[in-house]
This record gives sequence, structure tokens and C-alpha cells, in this order.
Amino acid sequence: MSMSAEHPRHKLNELVHSPVRFSIMAALAKAESLDFKDLRDAIQVSDSVLSKQLAILEKAEFVKIKKSFAGKMPRTSASLTAAGREVWAGHLQTLREIAGG
Repeated sequence: MSMSAEHPRHKLNELVHSPVRFSIMAALAKAESLDFKDLRDAIQVSDSVLSKQLAILEKAEFVKIKKSFAGKMPRTSASLTAAGREVWAGHLQTLREIAGG
């Protein structure tokens, strides 16, 4: 690699790179969609932390939030958008480049 080539870290997505958001994206990448509670339990964060980080990812259009009812119980689920899947794949590829894999 020549000295003028830009380091791959510049291609990392700052939004995705945060540990909690990275964990959310990883969990959602493995599923069609996940219920809020399942996602919360999978990545071991509080409701408020998950809500805040999901809102950031939703605003970036990486995640789609769906609210529905199961009987009288409100249900919230999250899934990656097509853009979110693309960003996730690129982010992982960049991490591999940095790690030399």
C-alpha cells in the first residue's frame, strides 16, 4: 500500500461504529426482524439505551421500526433496511481490511 492511499478507517461509518449501535446492527443482520425485548436482551442494554440508539439508526434510515399490537399488548420490532444491510456489509468489509483479513 502506498503512503498516499487513504487508511481504510476513513470508510468506517461513525454511526455504526458505536459499540451499542454496532451490536444492534449485528443482531438485526442475522434476523428478518427482532422484537424490541429480544433485541434488548440479546445485546444486554436497558430499554432507554436501546430506544435512543434505535432512534439514531432509524433517523439514518438504517433501521425500520414497526409498532403493532398483539391483542392489547403493544409490540415494537426492528429490522434493517436495504440501506442498513448495505452499510453493515461495507462496515464489516472495512474492519476486515483494517485487521488485515
